[in-house]
Amino acid sequence: MIAEEKININIKKSQNSRIKEIDFSNLVFGKHLSDHMFVSDWEKGKWSNMAIVPYGQISFCPSMVSLHYGQMIFEGMKAFKRSDGKICIFRPQKHHDRLNKSLERMCMPSVPFDLFIQSLQSLVEIDKAWIPSLEGGSLYIRPLIFATDEKLGVSISNTYKFVVITSPSGKYFSKPSRLKLESHFTRTAEGGPGFAKCAGNYGGALYPTKIATQEGFDQLLWTDHKEHKYIDEVGMMNVMFVINGKLITPMLSSAILDGITRDSILTLAKHLGIQVEERKVSVDELVKGFSSNTLTEAFGTGTAAVVSPIAEISISGVNYKLPPIIESSIQTQLQNKLIKIIRGDDSDSFNWNYIF
Repeated sequence: MIAEEKININIKKSQNSRIKEIDFSNLVFGKHLSDHMFVSDWEKGKWSNMAIVPYGQISFCPSMVSLHYGQMIFEGMKAFKRSDGKICIFRPQKHHDRLNKSLERMCMPSVPFDLFIQSLQSLVEIDKAWIPSLEGGSLYIRPLIFATDEKLGVSISNTYKFVVITSPSGKYFSKPSRLKLESHFTRTAEGGPGFAKCAGNYGGALYPTKIATQEGFDQLLWTDHKEHKYIDEVGMMNVMFVINGKLITPMLSSAILDGITRDSILTLAKHLGIQVEERKVSVDELVKGFSSNTLTEAFGTGTAAVVSPIAEISISGVNYKLPPIIESSIQTQLQNKLIKIIRGDDSDSFNWNYIF
């Protein structure tokens, strides 16, 4: 996972850092952007004009293809300060693989790993002061690529812009959430781009989520688009259940995102001897699990929260409650183990951390 080809990145540093304006003890996820950003253009069949510049506006025309037809994808990952003072980016190879799968689905040019990892490392090194030192702090990294052709015809763009921005993130305190099982609206469908991190997947989820929050819920538990009988995801995260002591999660499909945190949690569970099942999970199975008290945990997994506990699920108007989360809970054990690996307090036997 070491870059083979040195990429020439022009660097123009900001003359007026905004870091003194930030209260690092009270960070809201995604609210503050760091001083710099990486930019590159796809023109004439190659990535060029690689540069790190002060964070700021990018000019474009209102006819830009991505604004009209959604040819836009992104990734989300984090950089951390380890216990030994070094910096690591968590699982960049896996993120790079998923980035290129998303790009392929949206008919966009791939990004070579050398360009990807050097853009991330160079940007994080310049803005490393923005990584919170408080426990649980990290620098959220958002690579995004969007079409830039100026035309109104529905066709694949010939030009693109690759941008990486970062945002300081504090410890994510995720109170156990109340979910509403969604049995009408659909986030995505088999054969669609649900497995890709394209902008439209998230925009389309806003309206049904808005309805759920107006009803007093925190998020939606999405079901399949055909019959609404099987579980897909929770909000914008993968979802897991503990039933009869087994860690069970919906198997991947073209409608479900291949989450990096999902993969990490499942890998750790197997390593710790916890039985794991990746398969279809039906709504009926959840109801039976609640009724028999064999469904003891439910949680989402994602980059922002790592593990997001679930306290209650409303199914067909019936509110089913889950037991409180304790230190011996499977989700707590897995989250603590993962954080220790990231911080260097436990052995990284999976070679997940890119350290510099």
